[in-house]
Amino acid sequence: MYLNIDAIKDITYDAIVIGSGVSGGWAAKELTEKGLKVLMLERGKPLEHVSGYENALKAPWEKKYNGRLTIRQKETHPFLSRDYPYNEMTEKYWMNDMEAPYEEKKRFDWFRPDIVGGKSIMWGRQSYRWSDLDFEANLKDGIAIDWPIRYKDIAPWYSYVEKHVGISGEKLGLPQLPDSEFLPPMDMYYVEKEVRKRLEKEFPGRTMTIGRVANLSKASKIQLDQGRASCQYRNLCSLGCPYGAYFSTQSSTLPAAVKTGRLTLRPNSMVSSIIYDNGSQRAKGVKVVDTQTLEEREFFSKIVFVCGGAIGSTVTLLNSTSSRFPNGLGNDSGELGHNLMDHHFRTGASGTWEGGADTYYFGRRANGIYIPRYRNFGNDKRDYLRGFGFQGGGSRSGWQRNIAEHAFGAELKEALTKPGSWSIGFGGFGETLPYHENHMYLNKDKKDKFGIPTVVFDADLRENEHKMRQDMKNDAAEMLERSGVKNVRTYDNGSYLGMAIHEMGTARMGRDPKTSVLNAFNQVHAVKNVFVTDGASMTSASCVNPSLTYMALTARAADHAVKELKRKNL
Repeated sequence: MYLNIDAIKDITYDAIVIGSGVSGGWAAKELTEKGLKVLMLERGKPLEHVSGYENALKAPWEKKYNGRLTIRQKETHPFLSRDYPYNEMTEKYWMNDMEAPYEEKKRFDWFRPDIVGGKSIMWGRQSYRWSDLDFEANLKDGIAIDWPIRYKDIAPWYSYVEKHVGISGEKLGLPQLPDSEFLPPMDMYYVEKEVRKRLEKEFPGRTMTIGRVANLSKASKIQLDQGRASCQYRNLCSLGCPYGAYFSTQSSTLPAAVKTGRLTLRPNSMVSSIIYDNGSQRAKGVKVVDTQTLEEREFFSKIVFVCGGAIGSTVTLLNSTSSRFPNGLGNDSGELGHNLMDHHFRTGASGTWEGGADTYYFGRRANGIYIPRYRNFGNDKRDYLRGFGFQGGGSRSGWQRNIAEHAFGAELKEALTKPGSWSIGFGGFGETLPYHENHMYLNKDKKDKFGIPTVVFDADLRENEHKMRQDMKNDAAEMLERSGVKNVRTYDNGSYLGMAIHEMGTARMGRDPKTSVLNAFNQVHAVKNVFVTDGASMTSASCVNPSLTYMALTARAADHAVKELKRKNL
């Protein structure tokens, strides 16, 4: 799949795509299938589908350190090692913090993949459409700026990408959570079904459903033609899926782009800046640093799609300075780097369920339950803006429950052959508002080993989010208790921006170039041949997972870009 870098003679293409994650993969697929010659530049190292997932098929006892990190790994990854996604089994997928450190005015957890495919290999796969509740929120609340699009503008593109991606889920007909083009939903566990019945009776208007997830519950003809298979219920998704059972760049969009014969993929290529041409008022190419040799090169194209993740894309734009744009490419509004958002979570409640001892479940379902937003919706009004949903699920306890017990010998072994009691938990997932004060910027006096200025984060949760978190915790407990769950306990483990790995907003879309960076088609207002289609483009955060929206926006932008090229407007 990868070309020898030394063999790449061409330096001019129709389009350059920066990044190979969910957005970059879609950009490459759409642009090549529409006839363009595309160069995809990826900072990370090659990762071949199937053969590259070296830990995905290993047995638990083959882990050298039982999944834990060594002292050395913690030393070389001081930021990443604070959270669970970085562990012994996934270490090679992430960037070494010491090679490109960042600074924190306030704690920010920046997860930077170091592989082709980016976070599409390790993402949580929860896939939900946004609604006009989200796209109209800023305007109705009178904060930040209005989205330049509405649900009707993106709905056809949701359908388009969903048929290719494969989303399993249940149709509900809810206005705040539009239905997708679904594959059959995964089954809910016994305790989840019992709690659902009681919850929906006790709280009319609240709904509990199975998560909408980009794991193939039953592969359609489209996915089978891609060489993908149905989910094997292994729940080892973060290691890479050899079956292609979940959507990733490697399993889906990259093969489609390669099939056209129009894609050149260049890994180990960090884009340092975009080259701006004053005469044409357009970008003419990019500057690249080879991460292995530190050699600098330039490549040229008619259009550029910036898909390096919200933070990575913003670094590239901020570092792309010229006499026309001394503060970063397209930064006439001064908003580039501002309005940094993420979801806040890690608060909720859990408890035990009495009964159901004769029921169990099959496999290790790579999914959970979802309760869509109900706060500040309809007639509900709170003392904070926006709302939250709940993710979670039920399970039966395993042999670990007997660790501290007094049984031993045959008695202990017999006890361990039987599953324990059922438990269930709800964890809130809340929206963060787009505060101008929450921002990132570059420290140009301190550069990393690749010569890129260091990122500085100055962003935090504020009063609105903290008020919301109280409801997230208390509502979870109330719903569980009134649904018959026993021994309910609440928790709030704290949440820092970046931890949810849903960075958004640093190059937002808008109608007015004076207050936004991008227009309704993700084009930089002042540089029409540059498109930013990842999380940086988001004008608000919603409370649902954003990756499906990135995909739809990318496909829509690519369609617009090709049409504009044909009209000779770019």
